[in-house]
Amino acid sequence: MKHPKNIIGFRIDGKVMNNLKQRQNRNCKRFMPAVLAIEELIRNGDDCLTIAIDGRTGAGKTTISKYLHEKFGGNLFHMDDFYLQSHQRTKERLKEVGGNVDYERFKREVLDVIERKETVYYRPFNYHTMDFDAEFARDIPPKRLNIIEGTYSLNPYFGDRYDLKIFMDVEYDQQIENVIDREGTSELDDYIDKWIPKTDIYIERMGIQDKCDITIEFSKE
Repeated sequence: MKHPKNIIGFRIDGKVMNNLKQRQNRNCKRFMPAVLAIEELIRNGDDCLTIAIDGRTGAGKTTISKYLHEKFGGNLFHMDDFYLQSHQRTKERLKEVGGNVDYERFKREVLDVIERKETVYYRPFNYHTMDFDAEFARDIPPKRLNIIEGTYSLNPYFGDRYDLKIFMDVEYDQQIENVIDREGTSELDDYIDKWIPKTDIYIERMGIQDKCDITIEFSKE
């Protein structure tokens, strides 16, 4: 006879696995428009394809980028690796719409290099140390498919460089719930008072959603 703890443990594991499977099926359905669009690009597009995934805080940008990267391969770049260094955080820069990311460095070290079909080399920014993570410097050989994930990836500063532009959307109440699930409550006030409003201003003033080929709504259904 099995110990009751083992039986309970098995039931918990089974429930977790069932929830995981439901989430995977939900993502598969929700992300299908992006999958179909990328399949079309791969069949008929150029030998260098660049995709941007922009959108609201907590809308699932990282989730879909990982999903697409696992499905199609290629290179995956995160805008979170390009936040401003301490000396760049001037009052003037932080007042600029979309200015709290180092878009100059991202263009120079990633987008320009992708277009030249050369190896991308960069040091990711560490928000906790407010400095570059030289230990995790990245040396990324060129590949046909390049996925750029994160808010500000569609900053007009970059020009019209993308073969596909995806916008991730979410309702405010769900957005807050997602932030809590991801970050806990310790930084919630910062998100409510600063990060979410900054992102929303960027999206509205620069017409980011209107520029996109596909909009994907966050859903738990």
